Amino acid sequence: MKKSAFFTLDWKDLVKGFITAVIGALLTLVYQAIQEGTIAWTWVYWQPVLITSIGAGIAYLLKNLFTNSGDQFAKTE
Repeated sequence: MKKSAFFTLDWKDLVKGFITAVIGALLTLVYQAIQEGTIAWTWVYWQPVLITSIGAGIAYLLKNLFTNSGDQFAKTE
């Protein structure tokens, strides 16, 4: 499987980043639902879910941005 080069992102990276964000949101939602015992439909309830999912997606994309095609972190080609 060909990986994107150092300081570049492929469309596959974006799709995987989106999947990571969705999984992060689901895990945060489940955690909050267990903590509070219910799912509320308020901004206060959903704000941490949104922030965590965006953070997870951005973290994944940054990791891929700084990884070369040989799967080495912070090393040029």
